[in-house]
Amino acid sequence: MTRIDLHSHSSVSDGGDAPEEVIGYAVAAGLDVLALTDHDTVGGVRAAAAVLPPGFTLVPGMELSCAYRGSSVHLVSYLFDPDDPELTGELRRVRSDRASRAEEMVRKLQANGVDVTWERVLEIAGAGEAEFADANTIGRPHLARAIVEAGAARDVQDAFDRWIGSGGPAYASRYAIDPVRAVGLVRAAGGVCSLAHPARAEGALNGSVPLELVERMAAAGLGGIEADHPSHNKAQVRQWRGVAADLGVVVTGSSDDHGALTGHRLGARTTAPEAFEELVAPATGVPPITG
Repeated sequence: MTRIDLHSHSSVSDGGDAPEEVIGYAVAAGLDVLALTDHDTVGGVRAAAAVLPPGFTLVPGMELSCAYRGSSVHLVSYLFDPDDPELTGELRRVRSDRASRAEEMVRKLQANGVDVTWERVLEIAGAGEAEFADANTIGRPHLARAIVEAGAARDVQDAFDRWIGSGGPAYASRYAIDPVRAVGLVRAAGGVCSLAHPARAEGALNGSVPLELVERMAAAGLGGIEADHPSHNKAQVRQWRGVAADLGVVVTGSSDDHGALTGHRLGARTTAPEAFEELVAPATGVPPITG
């Protein structure tokens, strides 16, 4: 049976491995299809495509940052035209604001006596400033690793809990796209999308994406819901599978792998081949890439 993982990250955003290495880990994990979905960028797709073994399929994609009433909502998006002007403009704005936000958090950390520098955060992110602005995406995990290095947290999770999580002393907000508009942008660019880890929405009142929002996203063209995610417990998986059925969208399953940061878990959750085919059927932007 074809094994499909539709959510993974490389060092182009907040993953621990270069795009080429991600493909190697995916092959070793027994996957046949992998979507590379770095945050707000497709900057790693070309490098990943260059090392595909025969028969292995790469799905170009990204995890699009959205926000709704102060909570984070993420949209894993696939097969859109990366040169679509409106979508590209929004992505540049999102990436630029991520950088500004990270710099603000560095200043807040320094004001609280944490010895973290912007230069070190950029080094951890694997990009010089000019490179970063064009293709790479900085994320709080980069900042968290710098905090751990500085001895101000035990590990990445502790850095979030103590310093940079929502409401933390060094937290700063940033620009993100309205989720319903984001679905429309991806669809207009010829892509398709699935709601990422809906039971893990930072800042949401009960920790989950509100159902009324998901209903409006589905009406705008949302194709799937990532019900099968490592952070979801069994009850949450059942709940979001039910929501997907009620809304007539497919259920996707994904590892949301970030390399060593998440324990190299590619293939920990997978998407059924028939669900994948239904999800990508309307896509007209770019095709999957097969080695």
